[in-house]
Amino acid sequence: MMFARAALAPLLLLFAHAAQAQSSGIIRIIVPFAPGGINDTAARLLQPYLEKALGQNVIVDNRPGASGIVGTDTVARAAPDGRTLVMVASSFTVLPATARLPYDSLRDLAPVALVGQNPLLFVANPKLAANTLAEFVALARSQPGKLNYATPGAASQTHLVTELFSQRAGIRMEQIPYRGGTPAVQAVVAGDAQFTVLSPLVLLPQIAAGNLKVLAVGGRARDPQLPNVPTVAEQGFADFEATQWVGLLAPASTPPQMIARLNAEVNTALQNADLIAKLAQQGMAPGGGAAADFAARIAREIAGWRAVARSAGIKAE
Repeated sequence: MMFARAALAPLLLLFAHAAQAQSSGIIRIIVPFAPGGINDTAARLLQPYLEKALGQNVIVDNRPGASGIVGTDTVARAAPDGRTLVMVASSFTVLPATARLPYDSLRDLAPVALVGQNPLLFVANPKLAANTLAEFVALARSQPGKLNYATPGAASQTHLVTELFSQRAGIRMEQIPYRGGTPAVQAVVAGDAQFTVLSPLVLLPQIAAGNLKVLAVGGRARDPQLPNVPTVAEQGFADFEATQWVGLLAPASTPPQMIARLNAEVNTALQNADLIAKLAQQGMAPGGGAAADFAARIAREIAGWRAVARSAGIKAE
C-alpha cells in the first residue's frame, strides 16, 4: 500500500499542477473592430460576469482590420480549447455574401451564444414628403431611381437590408456609400441622402433633436424606446425583419462541453438586471438561448444575404 501511494504521488502532483494552470489561465475575447463599437462594448460589459463565473482572467483584445475579417480569422485559426473567443456582430453573416474570406464562416467557427440584439430603424430626412412607410414607398415608386439612401459602406448590412426591402416594395433607389455610420447619418440629416437603415444607438440622438423622422422599426416587435412607431411587418411587409446583433463564437472543434459551459454562463449573465440595464443604454436587448439556435440563425442569415447579393448584383470583393 505504501508503495502504491508513493507511485501515485507524482501523478497526483501532475494533476494538481494542471488544475492550477487551468484555473490561472486567460480567456481572450477578440473584438475584430476598434474600441468603442457595439462589439467592443458588449464584450466589456460581459467580461466581469464571465470572469467571476469561470474563475478565469478574461481580457478583451481589439484586433481591427478589413471589416472584422482580421480578428475573426485569428479566432478561426486558434486552438479549440475554449480560451479564444470572438465577439462578432450581424455583419458576420453579411461578409460571406460580399467579401472573399480566409475562413469558412460555417465550418471554421462554432457559435457559442447570442449576447444582444436591437432592431434597425428606417429613417428619413424630416423634409421628405412621407411620414409612414407606405407613403415613402409610394413616393419612391413615383420617382424611380431619384431617391438616395446612405450606407456606412458598400456591401454593408445597411446596403443589403435596403436592397432587400426595395425588392419587396418594388422600388428603386440609389445607394450613396459613406465611411461609417456617423457620416451616413449626417448625410440624411443634411439632405444629401433621403433615407437610411441603421441602429438606434447612432440614430436616436438625431431623432430626439428632430433631425430625422422614423418611418419603421425593423424588429419583430416595436422598440420600447419608440413605442408609437410600427414595425415594417405591421406596415404591410409580412415576416420582414432587420436587426443588428452581437454574439460569441469559438474556433471549430471546440469540445461541446466547453461550448455548453460558456453558453450557460452567458445565459446566466444575461439575466442579471444590471447587465440588462447596461445593454439597454446601448440600445440593445439581451440575447441568450441555445448555441444550436444561434448556429441555425447564422446559417439562415448567411444563405439569405447571399441570395440578396446575387439578386441585387452585389459582388464579393
